[in-house]
Amino acid sequence: MELAVKVAGLGLRAGASLGSLLGALELLERPDALATSHGRARLPVIAELARILGLPLIAVDVAGIETPTRSARVLALCATGSVAEAAAVAALGRGARITCPRVISPDRMASAALAEGDPP
Repeated sequence: MELAVKVAGLGLRAGASLGSLLGALELLERPDALATSHGRARLPVIAELARILGLPLIAVDVAGIETPTRSARVLALCATGSVAEAAAVAALGRGARITCPRVISPDRMASAALAEGDPP
C-alpha cells in the first residue's frame, strides 16, 4: 500500500520574499512537493524555494476550485477563495483533501496550505 502524498500549495503577494514563503511553510508539516498557480510558478522566488528545499514544483490552474478559506480579494483576482488551498488540491487531483487550511506567513506576504492524496 502506497502512502498518501503531501503537497503544499503556495500563494503570495507581489514582492513576497524567500523568507515570506519559508515563514508560511514552517507552519506546516514537510511536504513531498510544492504547488502554485501557473502565473506564480514562473516567479524566480518560487523556483528558488523549490531548489533550496529540493522539492518538485507543480504548476496548476486554480480557477474555479472551491476552498475552505475564502478571500474576496483572491476570489476577484484568481477565481478561487485561496490560491494556496486550491493549488494543493489541484496538484493531487481527485480525492485530494486539505489537511491544513491556509496559514499566513508572519509578514503576511505569503500563504501555504497542505493537502494529502494519492500520488498523481
